Amino acid sequence: MGALGPQLPPPLLLLMLGIGCCAREVLVPQGPLYRVAGTAISISCNVSGYEGSAQQDFEWFLYRPEAPEAALGVISTRDARFSYAVFGPRVAAGEVQVQRLQGDAVVLRISRLQAQDAGIYECYTPSTDARYLGSYSGKVELRVLPDTLQVSASPPGPRGRQAPTSPPRLTVHEGQELALGCLARTSTQKHTHLAVSFGRAVPEAPVGRATLQEVVGLRPDLAVDAGAPYAARLAAGELRLGKEGPERYRMVLGGAQADDAGTYHCTAAEWIQDPDGSWAQIAEKRAVLAHVDVQTLSSQLAVTVGPGERRVGPGEPLELLCNVSGALPPPGRHAAYSVGWEMAPAGAPGPGRLVAQLDTEGVGSLGPGYEGRHIAMEKVASRTYRLRLEAARPGDAGTYRCLAKAYVRGSGARLREAASARSRPLPVHVREEGVVLEAVAWLAGGTVYRGETASLLCNISVRGGPPGLRLAASWWVERPEDGELSSGPAQLVGGVGQDGVAELGVRPGGGPVSVELVGPRSHRLRLHSLGPEDEGVYHCAPSAWVQHADYSWYQAGSARSGPVTVYPYTHALDTLFVPLLVGAGVALVIGATILGSITCCFMKRLRKR
Repeated sequence: MGALGPQLPPPLLLLMLGIGCCAREVLVPQGPLYRVAGTAISISCNVSGYEGSAQQDFEWFLYRPEAPEAALGVISTRDARFSYAVFGPRVAAGEVQVQRLQGDAVVLRISRLQAQDAGIYECYTPSTDARYLGSYSGKVELRVLPDTLQVSASPPGPRGRQAPTSPPRLTVHEGQELALGCLARTSTQKHTHLAVSFGRAVPEAPVGRATLQEVVGLRPDLAVDAGAPYAARLAAGELRLGKEGPERYRMVLGGAQADDAGTYHCTAAEWIQDPDGSWAQIAEKRAVLAHVDVQTLSSQLAVTVGPGERRVGPGEPLELLCNVSGALPPPGRHAAYSVGWEMAPAGAPGPGRLVAQLDTEGVGSLGPGYEGRHIAMEKVASRTYRLRLEAARPGDAGTYRCLAKAYVRGSGARLREAASARSRPLPVHVREEGVVLEAVAWLAGGTVYRGETASLLCNISVRGGPPGLRLAASWWVERPEDGELSSGPAQLVGGVGQDGVAELGVRPGGGPVSVELVGPRSHRLRLHSLGPEDEGVYHCAPSAWVQHADYSWYQAGSARSGPVTVYPYTHALDTLFVPLLVGAGVALVIGATILGSITCCFMKRLRKR
């Protein structure tokens, strides 16, 4: 043997032969692969390290467990008649296909697995190499499992009125919870995971992946995820999905909205982990749960008022009733309501201003301008509300409307206004008291000088009115600016209220002011130490007031006197004293000038001498 020379180690020999640098290799997934009968499977195959054309051909064979040595031709990329009789019709129907991904990679697709499809699949690549090096085929085992996945609706159904139809048609009120249950089970012998999702299709739309919008789902890794339109509601806690027991899944969609109407489905998918660590879906089934209608509050909310047009007298109680009707959910965990009354003076546009209301918590409040009055807003029946004014006033006359608002509760008890409705207008008439006031004002003495006290008198005459009528009077002044009266509002100087309490304003001159009642219907204003700043046009403004049984006051009439001009004159002595002072001053200046001149000349002569 020594004559043959030294023996080369096998790796070095292979390298010298060119095998180690470039050898064909065919790769298929690691097996075994488990799939369910009736479902689809895709098995990839690619080749590398080859020579020749970049467009490689592939041939697929099946070795069944009962005949492990017999190769059954499945499909080929180069021969349309390659398939054996057991696969020929399925290949012709497109149920079995080979799809080329690129020149050296293909995928075997079987759209509907059968039990006899189980076995070892071989992907063979005919040689295009100059030498036969490497591997020319790869094998992977496929095991076909029976379909044991089941999915169905889980009673009881969602909350709402259920009609005896199949699938059931359910009606929920806007803002209520929609709860749906689903049963999903499998008895596959291998370790698999179930993914369960709830989806919605718009009403009357055909069901399919393109039309089914996922609401929420439980993934194979047990994570809960929502479809894009529902992600915010899942994060806010309005949407929940839970597992109740080994087979039952329950979705709760809170705060039902109009867009939540549709046909709801439950989809269960069975997943298995392949040997390479990836997850593959091996089965999927869907069941119709219910047709859901969402009854919006805006379509149901209605408001009526009574008892009809009202006529009351001053001081009499005024009661108005408001009834909220419609197929509405009761107030509570899912819905809340507020009711209020609005009033607009006769002929005024719009709904008017708020008189009183009950909020969603049943707390009453009065509108602006009604504070301090005896007004009650209360709920007298399940959906009937009463507004009561203990003592009506002429200013309460107008058109009344009842405004009802419906709210739904979101996450964290957050309220969202869902609907509002106003009643028809309800006219209310309040008789006038018939009080007629007249006022005459004048300046006592007619002329007033600076430093003196100016007395302004106001006599009031009253015609009509109820017994117990009280009078009040106030004094106002308009100051001149550049010889003309100011265009601004008059300034309150002082007055006496209907309760006899004096109210002092701001005097233009800033001196002391006194207001007093000098007779049953006579008022007096005195401006002490009159100054030039007190000049202006004054007037007296009397008002008549009535007190009702609820001790509230309302103004029954008012008037305004004519203007009274106050001009502080200067005394005659004051007018003479000023020229006298001026003349004396001028004389002194002239005398001093003459005396200075004489003294200057005398001193000059004396110096010369």
